[in-house]
Amino acid sequence: MSLDTTREIQSIKVSEAAKLIGKSEQFVRIGLQQKILPFGVAIQMSSKWTYHISPKLLNEYIGGETK
Repeated sequence: MSLDTTREIQSIKVSEAAKLIGKSEQFVRIGLQQKILPFGVAIQMSSKWTYHISPKLLNEYIGGETK
């Protein structure tokens, strides 16, 4: 996945975001849960978490251009 294709996608998977920022999936999950990472949200549903990662915000976070 390239940075350009992230603009066409509604949400990015945790695994893809981790690869793009060079961190582990666990880093991304905990960062979103603790509201430290600014490119998505983590919502707890009972005992499970669900994640939404914005392609636009992720692209901005890693220094890409936005259109």
